[in-house]
Amino acid sequence: MVPLELVGVRVEVPANTPMVLLREQEGRHRLLPIYIGSPEASSIHYALEGVEPPRPLTHDLFLAALEALGASVSQIIVTEMKDRTFYAEVHMTSEHGDKIISSRPSDAIALAVRCGAPLFASDELMDAQGQEPPAEPEEDAAEIIDEFKDFLEDLNPEDFA
Repeated sequence: MVPLELVGVRVEVPANTPMVLLREQEGRHRLLPIYIGSPEASSIHYALEGVEPPRPLTHDLFLAALEALGASVSQIIVTEMKDRTFYAEVHMTSEHGDKIISSRPSDAIALAVRCGAPLFASDELMDAQGQEPPAEPEEDAAEIIDEFKDFLEDLNPEDFA
């Protein structure tokens, strides 16, 4: 299992498609972008921002029902990708034992944000779908500065004539 952190919800341009971005907490810090629906993106965003709706949204209602039944979400695992569709599991615990429910990753993440449950991905999924993070800006800046210094060293006053 690979521990993940939620980087945030973004809108992919130019398609204008919402996506959730997860990042490996340790090691290579690979990224796992998952395209999601607009309602789920809004639900995750509201929870991240701490917005309290006047009435419970679907994910709030689900957590309230679990609590009323004496259950809680213990962890979320993004398990696999089949036919360009991601799958996840909601792991729950109660006095009656542990249960696992299949879920869309977006719904599972919306629950995790609300209740503080940890996020994970299977090792196989991260190996197959994890993306290397982009180069750090400092590295790019240092390279650009070195190139500019080389340019200045080769510069002659005649070059401006």
